[in-house]
Amino acid sequence: MSYSIIAREFRNQMVENVHHGAVCIIDQNQQIVYQKGDIYQPTFYRSAMKPLQAIPVFRSGLIEEYGLTGEEQALFTASQRGEVYHEKAILKLAEKVNIAEQELICHASYPLNEASKIEYIKAQKEKRAFLHNCSGKHIGFLAYVKKKQLANNYEDLHHPLQQEILETVATLSQTPVQDIITGVDGCGVPVFAVPLFNMAISYLKFADPTLIEDKETEKAVRKIAIVMNENPHIVASHQFICTALLQDKNIVAKGGAQGVYCLALKKEKISIALKVHSGTEALWPLIVAELLQKIQYSNTETIERLYALKSSSITNDSGKEVGHIELDL
Repeated sequence: MSYSIIAREFRNQMVENVHHGAVCIIDQNQQIVYQKGDIYQPTFYRSAMKPLQAIPVFRSGLIEEYGLTGEEQALFTASQRGEVYHEKAILKLAEKVNIAEQELICHASYPLNEASKIEYIKAQKEKRAFLHNCSGKHIGFLAYVKKKQLANNYEDLHHPLQQEILETVATLSQTPVQDIITGVDGCGVPVFAVPLFNMAISYLKFADPTLIEDKETEKAVRKIAIVMNENPHIVASHQFICTALLQDKNIVAKGGAQGVYCLALKKEKISIALKVHSGTEALWPLIVAELLQKIQYSNTETIERLYALKSSSITNDSGKEVGHIELDL
């Protein structure tokens, strides 16, 4: 693996942290527009795989069957943060598709956002599986399983649903199934690793769905992009990069744990996949903003939203500047 430096953090002009990583930007012809680091190293998608994992659900017809709202559909792609509006949407979705909380294999959780977590604990509420940040995905999996009359062990790699997702990832990323590395995600279901270059290819299909041969899959991908753009607050939450990017109707974006981030630009037909090897998510807004500027992205409001999320200034607990971040992209 090639470890390229992509960022340095300084405190009082001394380097305190160095972050290595890899970045791949490709155009509609899958030509590399920009690269940094080893873009052919297999990388787990983590939650950046959620839009791809949602494709079988969107292809199945259950959305139309249950008359799901945009918010409810967006939960299938979401890493929701446990806000009140997330919990309301999750409970409504589960009720519509007749999924009981105990059927989810994901662990019980408190809300991820600090303020919501504090309010939840103050109200003496207990952790629950519906508040796990992957609960929407799991509800979608269970609804699919019931519709198709399949076994409930949807977390098994050999389950028909997971095999369909594997084939979907292979097709969209243009990676042979036998070359895809499998693992178990934090929420307990399979997660797949492909080279960062191929990860960018899979997101390119969200920028230009006409690249997808199968018409049902193309239709599902178009729907997923629309739903994510129309419900950015559901996919993540306020003050979070996914929501900030998805407010731009030209962008489809989703992050994953351990520093993975993917996005696609529809008009430009360009996609970006990146991995911060330290696993930090804190640098995402700065890195993505810098990359968008590098390709001369025209929507400056989107770039400004990213800088509003993360400054290059490092401050102490009192808000005093004590250092800075320098990117090397």
